[in-house]
Amino acid sequence: MEIQVARRLQHTEEYYFSKKLREIDEMNKAGAQVINLGIGSPDLPPHPEVIKVLCEQAELSNTHGYQSYKGAPALRQAIAEWYERYYSVTLNPNTEILPLIGSKEGIVHICMTYLEEGDEVLIPNPGYPAYMSAVKVSGATPVPYTLSPENHWLVDFEALEAQNLSRVKMMWLNYPHMPTGALANKEFFEKAIAFGRKHNILICHDNPYSFILNEHPESILSVEGAKEVAIELNSLSKSSNMAGWRVGMLAASEQRINEILRFKSNMDSGMFLPLQLAAAKALSLDKSWYSQLNKEYAARREKVYAIMDILQCDYDTNQVGLFVWARIPNNYKDAYQLSDKVLYEAKVFITPGGIFGSAGEQFIRISLCANKETLDKALERIKANL
Repeated sequence: MEIQVARRLQHTEEYYFSKKLREIDEMNKAGAQVINLGIGSPDLPPHPEVIKVLCEQAELSNTHGYQSYKGAPALRQAIAEWYERYYSVTLNPNTEILPLIGSKEGIVHICMTYLEEGDEVLIPNPGYPAYMSAVKVSGATPVPYTLSPENHWLVDFEALEAQNLSRVKMMWLNYPHMPTGALANKEFFEKAIAFGRKHNILICHDNPYSFILNEHPESILSVEGAKEVAIELNSLSKSSNMAGWRVGMLAASEQRINEILRFKSNMDSGMFLPLQLAAAKALSLDKSWYSQLNKEYAARREKVYAIMDILQCDYDTNQVGLFVWARIPNNYKDAYQLSDKVLYEAKVFITPGGIFGSAGEQFIRISLCANKETLDKALERIKANL
């Protein structure tokens, strides 16, 4: 008996990290003890008060039922206050905020709400692979646009203007950019909003890294009139050390929230209430939380710079976010070759930039989600074996 997978999956491969982690698991079973510097999964815990709220609420007898598809009012209010406090963006907590079970699901929700066969979507290259996958699953056609170090990894809107945009319905943006760590300012976001308005393109901005090693968080929704043409995703995974908790958010106009809710409400039955209330606590923390977190990441980044130096890679010290992105030496065919060499000879896993698109093939990425002792150990292994 032969059952074929749906056509929508025939060109969607298993996530690179999913496959590579299986290989690393087999290596570890054989005694390799691989140091994983590839994935941006925070190794630090959330604030103790956040965990306290989760535990207290989970012990109550009335917090375990189904929840509203729109999220708990307390969480929506906390999101609104967080946006006002750090981004100077005013959101109506009742109509312009939609909590998510992780912002990654929001990428799929947005694509499935608005896209169909025949639509085209502008996707950053290099960029987060989930954008490409979600667009393909929706039946639409991804159209990569190239980002370059010469343009500081920012979108060249003039180059896009020269293309045929008649079938483009959506554009994905992500600043601070993953994987390159590039920053965008308000002037850039103004250009993005103007571009979307001019060509009737929905601008989707994915914004989970704005607090990591960055003193000036920005939101595309701070641009006047942005809600008419833009949606923003955000997350507590990186900035609050809550990756496994799966708490994200979507901010947009009331119309967009209601449209996306039509899809989302058919996919889940709401988020565990104690999680939502703990997330509200995390969003209420003052700036000292981010300062403390970034002090640790800054120290780790110096260690990663040292690893990049040993590998003879070039990097920009102005990049922000949870990773360090660097160009590989010319004596390697591509970053996959260097990544595999480091993995098999030094037993350290670093991410090849090619998984983020063709424009990343000559780059590698190292995560800051390992403590200083682990980074020192990785450095010594690479020194000794390469």
